[in-house]
Amino acid sequence: MTTPDVTVTVIVYNDAARLPRAVASLRAQTHENIEIVISDDHSTDDTPEVARRLAAEDSRVRYLRLPENSGGCSAPRNRAIDIARAPYLMFLDSDDELPPRAVELLLAAHREREVDFTMGAVRRVRVDNGRRTTWMPHLVRERRTLDGIAADPRLLFEHLSTSKMYARVFLDRHHLRFPEGIHYEDQLFSAQAYGLARAFTIIPDPVYTWYIEPYAAESSASISNQRHKISNVADRVHVQRLIDAFLVENGQAGLREDKDFKFLKHDFRMYAGDLPYRDDAWLAEFAEIMNPYLDTLAEGAYARLPRPERVVLELLREGDLDGVRLAARGLGHPVAPREVTAGADSTPYWGGSVPTTERARRELDLTDLELETRPFSTAFFRHEITDLRPGPGAALTLTVRTYDPGLRLPVGPQRAGLLLSPGRRRLTVPFRLDPVRPGVFEGRVQLDLTRARLPLQGFEGVRHPQVRLQQQGLAHSGLLLAPLAFPALTARVESGGAAHRITVEPEGRNPGRLQIRWQPVGVTARVLRPVVRKIDRPRVRNAFRLVTSALK
Repeated sequence: MTTPDVTVTVIVYNDAARLPRAVASLRAQTHENIEIVISDDHSTDDTPEVARRLAAEDSRVRYLRLPENSGGCSAPRNRAIDIARAPYLMFLDSDDELPPRAVELLLAAHREREVDFTMGAVRRVRVDNGRRTTWMPHLVRERRTLDGIAADPRLLFEHLSTSKMYARVFLDRHHLRFPEGIHYEDQLFSAQAYGLARAFTIIPDPVYTWYIEPYAAESSASISNQRHKISNVADRVHVQRLIDAFLVENGQAGLREDKDFKFLKHDFRMYAGDLPYRDDAWLAEFAEIMNPYLDTLAEGAYARLPRPERVVLELLREGDLDGVRLAARGLGHPVAPREVTAGADSTPYWGGSVPTTERARRELDLTDLELETRPFSTAFFRHEITDLRPGPGAALTLTVRTYDPGLRLPVGPQRAGLLLSPGRRRLTVPFRLDPVRPGVFEGRVQLDLTRARLPLQGFEGVRHPQVRLQQQGLAHSGLLLAPLAFPALTARVESGGAAHRITVEPEGRNPGRLQIRWQPVGVTARVLRPVVRKIDRPRVRNAFRLVTSALK
């Protein structure tokens, strides 16, 4: 048999529906001399039958079935490495794909210069809306060959094993295999590969298509989307400790600050947005697992984080669970704390009292947020719904409380507006915010959703209302935070002749904004939208413009 140039392993478990798509992407590679190993982690659905059919259709496909389920990705990958015949190896998950030139481009980089592995860009595709982005684009923007990870420690953020093509001799020389019996195996394997490689090449071309299902059912969610499980937290921290030990053993302890920053900025940050939705028992267990590890991280890693993230970390380490929930809402957005306290030297600190320890004073110091001096359009305010009452039809009465810890708003009532844009035309509902005490205002706004001006074909999607403030001719638009949980409100309405089902609900993730969802129904859904889709095409639009211009 002809020796293949590259072996690509497709790991699969109970994924008969998507396996053919993954294998098809390999059979369509422009570099054809490849071996395809389907490594089945003892599936219990139709995966074996599908895999055998795929193997019968193409002599390059081999089917490997593990005798029992391992519960992870490592064992099926390792068993495939054992039987792989090619000098270069790649890995593919059954729910993803390789772009047509992935093998060709990565192999060419190997042949251009002898390196331990090559890697390229990963394209992420949201399954729910089709949105495409590049994973860590700043790390794969240009073609380069590095003599070890110390040349660019930022690459620790790119911990995917599937974006790379490995030289078999490199893996065997270091007995490098995927750790079995643990989750987040990619992070340890990639850290070891980076640390052991004498040289590796990065190319800017896309070499992997990663399909993201953010709202997948719990039973089928990826490991990263199972953050609600305390065992998931424990697994992630356990892997980090293994990486730390490897760095020390491999003489690369100098990378700890970079690796610790990656953990705080990526791994911890993934949990941080969910913290407002966790109960006391969950948060207490989370802190019990996380805090001992946080105490081992380099101080310099904390200093590189944005201030709001440092605040959340410090409140967690202090055991202030209510404070954690409050501070974690709005991460990544200019959302202010409810309260700021000035120290003896006028330093502004997060919360209602001056911190008592040196570390807390350092981490909760909000000076760099410039609450009092930053441009008004980017100022920090906090808008919360304190009461939400349904009215007749699709009307809502909202009580909004605005916190202004930087005292940017003048004393007295404030003119505000509620902004909503379900289409191209914005609905603005004016209301008044009255002072409650210095830095705190409250007002009531009545929102009638039937007043929203929708397109003729209706509107399908989600929108989050914003609060607009004005000061001396300048405007500021900010998030409107909803109560963390309230019963969804649903109504059927007609606006501009278009019928819709409108649902008002809390966002349920991230900051927890007020969320309004439009779903066309009736004739709007069955007739108007399909017709407009056919008409609203580039050729039709261009023809319409030509006719219009000719008639002028």
